[in-house]
Amino acid sequence: MPPGERLLQRVSATRTFARIAPHFIPALDRAVHRLTRGKVLLSARMLPGVILTATGARSGQPRRTPLACLPEEGGGWLLIGSNFGRPGHPAWTGNLIKNPEAEVSWRGRDIPVRARLLTGEERSQAWRAALAFWPPYAAYQARVAREIRLFRLERR
Repeated sequence: MPPGERLLQRVSATRTFARIAPHFIPALDRAVHRLTRGKVLLSARMLPGVILTATGARSGQPRRTPLACLPEEGGGWLLIGSNFGRPGHPAWTGNLIKNPEAEVSWRGRDIPVRARLLTGEERSQAWRAALAFWPPYAAYQARVAREIRLFRLERR
């Protein structure tokens, strides 16, 4: 692993990062994504990312959320509802539970998907893959009492 990546992982596992990042990373990602017509996500310099468009659980309105993802063989994605290790599930996870039909923008293409909340052994396997991919997820889980939600997105 390159030294810069190790430093990035250490910084991203801190409570300070968890307090600050949610206020600027998503907004910056949305702006750059819009300006580049879906071709660039700045946070994807750290981790692969998608823009998830899901229907709001309460509002019924489309909600666009930039998210890190773990691309899977076969063309799907694993999404980790870490919320940067902050209390409470991120809103997008509740949206997917209520409305699993969604869309992701991946490398400039909009792709219809269906989300599935993972449980049991399937979740355990996915969690191990997520930790191997981005070890700071372990620090996020250690800070919260809730079980971090994992979703598998499959192309429709």
